[in-house]
Amino acid sequence: MRSNNNNPLTRDEILSRYFPQYRPAVAASQGLSGGSCIIAHDTHRVVLRRHHDPDAPPAHFLRHYRALSQLPASLAPRALFYTPGWMAVEYLHGVVNSALPDADELAALLYHLHQQPRFGWRIALSPLLAQYWSCCDPARRTPFWLRRLKQLQKNGEPRPLRLAPLHMDVHGDNIVLTSAGLRLIDWEYAGDGDIALELAAVWVENERQHRHLANAYAARARIDARQLWRQIRLWHPWVIMLKAGWFEYRWRQTDEQQFIRLADETWRQLRMKG
Repeated sequence: MRSNNNNPLTRDEILSRYFPQYRPAVAASQGLSGGSCIIAHDTHRVVLRRHHDPDAPPAHFLRHYRALSQLPASLAPRALFYTPGWMAVEYLHGVVNSALPDADELAALLYHLHQQPRFGWRIALSPLLAQYWSCCDPARRTPFWLRRLKQLQKNGEPRPLRLAPLHMDVHGDNIVLTSAGLRLIDWEYAGDGDIALELAAVWVENERQHRHLANAYAARARIDARQLWRQIRLWHPWVIMLKAGWFEYRWRQTDEQQFIRLADETWRQLRMKG
């Protein structure tokens, strides 16, 4: 269901107008981006998501809704409702762990996603990195950051190995173990891109875990494992810069100290690798 109202409504207005029998239950904690709450009517629950990024155009939020609308239930929660500034999606009952599933399970989930029809919009990292630079705290802009940004822009993004729909925010808190299997939530960064970019962006703990995932995916997708790993490594500098820039961006928006700590740690990793 999609509303044509062009003026963003408050949460209470959304509830009274479209979900009169529902009441707020608890804030949704999955994912770092926030902007969600759970509403409930008796035993039925729905996730109400707000367009929380003031610097992102409304079209990006609509893309999030469209991505959920075309994905199968075997991958994601169903999209239930959209109006400018808000959407409602199915609440997935299950277990959320901070740790990733084992490599074979996660590889199967990502391969299933990458076999779906493309969304219709490409993920472009270069303009996103430039946006993070321009929107961050000016006091946080360093010559090192600018030098790395210009180097990536000069080199250009790697040529895709395979184009597919991507989730682009795969970590333990965005994976729900339901009674029917693993599902992905928080699709706000979804778009079409290289499968190796998706694998490069998974929030792994170390290189050993990363290699296990890459090898499991290569076996399932029938790709040469060495070729896939090389492609993942080509994307790695882009992904690290993406994470550092995103942490800076979110800190400027929220003033939450967790983001500045994560940004500082990511910059340290980048400096250690030259």
